[in-house]
Amino acid sequence: MGNHALARGAFEAGVKVAAGYPGTPSTEILEALAQYPGVHVQWSPNEKVALEVAAGASLAGARALATMKHVGVNVAADPLMTLSYTGVNGGLVLVTADDPGLFSSQNGQDNRFYARFAQVPCLEPSDSQEIRDMVLEAFKLSEDYDTPVILRLTTRTAHGYSPMEWGGSPQEAPLKGYEKRPSKYVMLPAFSRERHLWVDKRRRYLEAYAEGTPWNRVEWRDLRVGVITGGVAYHYVREALPGVSTLKLGLSYPLPFHLIRNFVRAVKCCYVVEELEPFWEEQIRAWGLSVAGKEILPRTGELDPLTLAQSLGSLIGEEFPELVNRELLEIEVSPEKNLPNRPPLMCPGCPHRGVFYVLNKMNLTVIGDIGCYTLGALPPLEAMDTCLCMGASLGMAHGMEKARGREFARRSVAVIGDSTFWHTGLSGLLDMVYNKSQGTVIILDNGTTAMTGHQPHPGTGLTLRGEPAPRADLERAVRGLGVEWVRVVDSYDLGSIKKNLEEALKEDKLAVIIARRPCVLLEKRENIPFSVGKEECVGCGLCLQLGCPALHLQGGKPKSTLSSVRDAPCAPRYALGGP
Repeated sequence: MGNHALARGAFEAGVKVAAGYPGTPSTEILEALAQYPGVHVQWSPNEKVALEVAAGASLAGARALATMKHVGVNVAADPLMTLSYTGVNGGLVLVTADDPGLFSSQNGQDNRFYARFAQVPCLEPSDSQEIRDMVLEAFKLSEDYDTPVILRLTTRTAHGYSPMEWGGSPQEAPLKGYEKRPSKYVMLPAFSRERHLWVDKRRRYLEAYAEGTPWNRVEWRDLRVGVITGGVAYHYVREALPGVSTLKLGLSYPLPFHLIRNFVRAVKCCYVVEELEPFWEEQIRAWGLSVAGKEILPRTGELDPLTLAQSLGSLIGEEFPELVNRELLEIEVSPEKNLPNRPPLMCPGCPHRGVFYVLNKMNLTVIGDIGCYTLGALPPLEAMDTCLCMGASLGMAHGMEKARGREFARRSVAVIGDSTFWHTGLSGLLDMVYNKSQGTVIILDNGTTAMTGHQPHPGTGLTLRGEPAPRADLERAVRGLGVEWVRVVDSYDLGSIKKNLEEALKEDKLAVIIARRPCVLLEKRENIPFSVGKEECVGCGLCLQLGCPALHLQGGKPKSTLSSVRDAPCAPRYALGGP
């Protein structure tokens, strides 16, 4: 898998320190790297801290890696922009795993723009072999040009499988000497002005590198049609348009002006095939070169061979049919009309479900956050009004309270998970304390980073490698920030949740409820289900309002999808009427 290839490449490159925050499609990188000896691998509370850890390791002379999904780079952008000025000591690579199809993300941003924004090189592999090889190149590039390097994966390259050859032992990458250099590493305005000049000079050096690097290569075929492409889209071009000449860009930024100009001039017509934004296309057109792209191809979502064949391939095929994969052109896509919808659902027995059931019944405005619990917005619970980004629920709830007054706060609540709270919720809660919020917050503590695969966090007492670590105490942290009204409840005790919520909403000060119960997939042994006798069931359907996937209606009464209601791992345990 691509993420495993990246871990292997980092190990072979002699990485000494690797940090990140779990987020699909990047999570498996550090999990795989942790299997190799001689590397310190860690989950950090958030992506900003992860990049700062990597920056410190680089400054100390080690090769360092920071990994995150695309939206994580937004969190890490502050250190990234200035790291471009300071440069590196040991090589520093930042991996961004973009999600063009929004399979597990709140947006589909194109992080190639961060490379241009920060004026740092961006490598973009197209398969597992290139991922492994480009990691080795990225560290060399970082040290040769005194720059952090961005390595951009997408969902398909991160999670796709392809053949790969690798080396044996890691490269010799001894610690470089540490040198006290305030003019390089202390970004006071007087020093940063000089470093800004260096960044501009380095960009010109990198443009020269782009002209000669083998990662940018021309594959001559028919000169009537040329395609400029890169990343996984390169493979789509080769499958859908096998006869065209291609210029494959492995270095997404900076672009090689002379190589591109010569390619465009050598072909009769030229197209740019890239996922998401016209990042290359706009730059090439700004050079006065004639290319086409986004007027034909979609600007949103993932590409695939079929989409490419039936859009650009159809156009090219009208004049040059021999250049196009005719089999793809002739495929007719007709979605099945009778297939039922399969929306994402919380797991059977998920402790979050009951909390959202109560919130729905109380008809509260729920300011939500990023996590498994975001599914509380969907039917039948429909108990979430907003979801913006990690940690935003607290600041947004505070802003809504200040805009609409105390009465609004009495009918609203912010909801955030434990991992998200440690990520960026602390500062939001501190803001609510400092600016005298009278709102109510529920922290859903299921003891893990469940959404991305049960990774540990500072509140779990375990490191990435599963080693014991100091456990951050959620209740003490909340009280330490200045919250006086704090209650801890069992997420399965719906009566207690409702009672404490009613009390919290009446308070004239900030109130925090910690709803605690381990993730049902993490601690199955603690979740012994209750059962409902078939004779006693009156068929009221109340349990079905929880949306538990282990229950369905049969013969007018709920029935488990398993062999019996007693075997069902979920809804009958909930005390819907009270404790």
